[in-house]
Amino acid sequence: MKVYLDTLGCRLNQSEIERMAREFRAAGHTLVADPAEADLVVVNTCAVTQKAVADSRKTVRRIARAGARDIVVTGCWATLEPEAVQALPRVRMVVPNTEKDRLVARVLDLPTEVFDLEPIAREPLPGLRLRTRAFIKVQDGCNLRCTFCITTIARGPSRSRPIDEVLNDVRAALWGGAQEIVLTGVHLGAWGRDFDPPLHLKDLVRAILQETDVPRLRLSSLEPWDLDEDFFALWEDPRMCRHLHLPLQSGSLTVLRRMARRTTPERFARLVETARRYIPDVAITTDIIVGFPGETEAEFEESLAFVRAMDFAGGHVFTYSERPGTAAARMPNPVPHRIRKERNARMRAVLEESARAFRRRFLGRTLTVLWEATSTLGPQGWTLTGLTDNYLRVQATAPQNLWNRLTPVRLLAEGQNGTLQGEIVAG
Repeated sequence: MKVYLDTLGCRLNQSEIERMAREFRAAGHTLVADPAEADLVVVNTCAVTQKAVADSRKTVRRIARAGARDIVVTGCWATLEPEAVQALPRVRMVVPNTEKDRLVARVLDLPTEVFDLEPIAREPLPGLRLRTRAFIKVQDGCNLRCTFCITTIARGPSRSRPIDEVLNDVRAALWGGAQEIVLTGVHLGAWGRDFDPPLHLKDLVRAILQETDVPRLRLSSLEPWDLDEDFFALWEDPRMCRHLHLPLQSGSLTVLRRMARRTTPERFARLVETARRYIPDVAITTDIIVGFPGETEAEFEESLAFVRAMDFAGGHVFTYSERPGTAAARMPNPVPHRIRKERNARMRAVLEESARAFRRRFLGRTLTVLWEATSTLGPQGWTLTGLTDNYLRVQATAPQNLWNRLTPVRLLAEGQNGTLQGEIVAG
């Protein structure tokens, strides 16, 4: 059978679709790059914003128009609005998030144990490059109830994958050539709390560092209240990527309270100070929501000033999007859409300014880059693009293709679109 896979949204969705790809291949099926050629299509949807829902719907419709004969839809939108998804053309099955890990076995009418016998090699999805970074799902769901978040409703309660399962996935990714492992989850910092006895995320990280020869280990988004000074001691191991993504969401205390976030600007600032003390040259990035219900101009200015003071290395700014079923969607005093967009632009400008200042700090220095994209430059060789461990995007040229290689690079100048121009240091 020929199978076409598509995914939208977060790194967790990417991790899940890659796992499905490995399982379909292990069962003897072929992945194709065109849905019109496929006997079966699987779409992993997103619902974090209204736009994500619209994009998910458009994707399913586009695939149906392309001639796909049999479509299976899963993910957050499929979980939240299964009837709307089922009504779309060519959709045979809707699989909620609670059943997603068993999707391939269910579709193929196989026991799930068939995929647990041995590691499955990583191969690229058709039409996509094999990633230098492997996203490993270690946790799913969330027990928190931030008032704006639909993902916690769509993904269910927090649940952790056992250390042995994670280690098997890490080893398989390394065997397949991955140079960097990225641990992902809906609430990554909650990993291990549902075990008896409970464990902490640092226990999983230590196990990976001790039991594997992973060249680089990166953590995806971490809630700030899950971290303490002891956690930052993990970065004594140089394989830990010096990058922390800490979602702030707002720099206003009153807005944070309406969001039901378990932090304050003061506590967040102390955490950032501690992280920078323990991890020299760490890149700290964040997420910010603007236009939250009831956000006054004074609250927005407070948030803007706090973000400016934090000197983030970058981040994402989200215009608040009402999600039915969340507490925030029922709150009074919605911010007009025109003002939300204006605030988004102003907040992005502050983050872009601090990101530029962070990049400039490293000009003249030599850092190690993992090359993840390459293109031919003609007789002069190759153009390479990659990331440092602290998430600086770097471009350089080389006489040979260094894809998926770690090499030292001297950073020379600012480039376009947030990149730094570098020169590979001869070994």
